Amino acid sequence: MPYELENELRALVRKIVARQGDALDQSSTCDELGQYDLWRELSDHGLIGAGLPCKYGGGGQGLFALSIVAEELARQARLPVLLVMSPGIVGSILLHGGSAEQKEEFLPKIAAGDLKCAFAITEPDAGSNTHRISTSLTPLGDGKYSLTGTKCFISGADEAQMILVVAKIKPDGEDAKLGCCLVPCDTEGLTMSKIETEKFSDDSQWLLSFDRVEVDQSSVIGGISSGLKALFHGLNPERILMAAFCNGIALRALDLAVAYAESREVWGAPISTHQAISHPLAEVKIDIELARNMTFRAASDFDSGGDCGASANYSKFAAARAAVKSVDRAIQTHGGNGFVKDYRVSELFWPARLFRTAPVSEEMILNYVANNILGMRRSY
Repeated sequence: MPYELENELRALVRKIVARQGDALDQSSTCDELGQYDLWRELSDHGLIGAGLPCKYGGGGQGLFALSIVAEELARQARLPVLLVMSPGIVGSILLHGGSAEQKEEFLPKIAAGDLKCAFAITEPDAGSNTHRISTSLTPLGDGKYSLTGTKCFISGADEAQMILVVAKIKPDGEDAKLGCCLVPCDTEGLTMSKIETEKFSDDSQWLLSFDRVEVDQSSVIGGISSGLKALFHGLNPERILMAAFCNGIALRALDLAVAYAESREVWGAPISTHQAISHPLAEVKIDIELARNMTFRAASDFDSGGDCGASANYSKFAAARAAVKSVDRAIQTHGGNGFVKDYRVSELFWPARLFRTAPVSEEMILNYVANNILGMRRSY
């Protein structure tokens, strides 16, 4: 992407956020924060659909552009996780695994921001281990299926109109196969319960229960044989976009730390003049730039149609580590003020720390690298 276009994207995000106010003001409610207005503003300026093809109403700029939008939003203290779920994951899965009819029906709405989609893969007894997923999609005949099971930690389910659910499809007389289906949020048999967590994004977390929810064959992505292949086209964008969020968090923490170090004076000089302050922040800057470079490389790998599994995992691992380190150093730089809400540093801890655990844990990334990159034997 040309440098000028990248700068224009970042400037546009900053302008939109400035109009919407500060999302992480923890004294405000979601309604007061104008959360939904932000999504509309992003949509109206073509940022939600920036990565989707022009053919479907998107900007045609690929995941690289959406990664820039995600990073800049996080740097401005906004973390709309549905940006990852809807155009990032669900949009990518539909684009690579959906039927012509599904693409025509859903992608233009997603690109326009008119259709918000959540993504449901994690289960209480399986985590993100797809081998242990128990949610099932059982045929009823006449092109109908029954969806039964439970999903947990589903971001933004209350805001979405549809949820892409990962389930085991059980055709008659055949072994179960992993697949995906789109389910309207107001469908009969679906119940949602909020999971109370620390505040780490603009979106809430939900426990979803599917009790014999009827699903039409037309809502099954990839049919009953190619659902797993379609699913994997959404998991790498998830890692890349979450890495972009991490990089934005890390940059925000560093911005706050540097500004404080330059303004805070002790014994007649700014504390930034002390190497005990400046060197750790310089080291954080290096870590952030290395993570950003890997993230943009991963996005470019995805956009080129190449294998981005390795670079997506590298970027997620590096960016999550850089974010936690940056926030920790920012808090330390502020001293006691790092725990005072008015300085806006401590509120970054949970968003940063989350991404070392989700959406894929560090340990699973290390398993991937050990097994798939280094060729070492599995422990599971």
